[in-house]
Amino acid sequence: MGVVLLLYLITEVVAVWAVASAVGALWTILLLLAGAIVGSWLARREGGKAMRAVIAAAQAGRSGHQEITDGMLVALGGVLIFLPGFVTDVLGVLAMVPPTRTALRRAWLRRLERTAGRMRYGSRVVVDGQVVNDSYADTHRDTHDRDDRDDGPPRIIEG
Repeated sequence: MGVVLLLYLITEVVAVWAVASAVGALWTILLLLAGAIVGSWLARREGGKAMRAVIAAAQAGRSGHQEITDGMLVALGGVLIFLPGFVTDVLGVLAMVPPTRTALRRAWLRRLERTAGRMRYGSRVVVDGQVVNDSYADTHRDTHDRDDRDDGPPRIIEG
């Protein structure tokens, strides 16, 4: 985490230095302020749209995962806008603008699906809502991880 913070600081200082060298210090400050103002307006507008979309999905009886993910990306964009610097402003705007937000949402959901596909619960695996035994985990589990009690069949809570 420290390395990421250091890279962020170095990147922002270089970007501000480059802009200040090109347009001057006063214009750099004005550009940073304008970015914050435009970004906050965009965050409010897109956040409102995302919230209305979540409510509409709930009223229609749909799951609304796409709308919720859009709302999360808008919130992330808002946080990036309020961090000082040009690089975070650009990344924040990209997270909030609908065309790039759609691409980010698709990439994020693909990553989540890959991660969720690898989640295992002990020696039991959940596949399409059904719990099945995982023979690989049963045969390759260390003996110190196994306790001697049998908890019985897996419990599924519905409702």
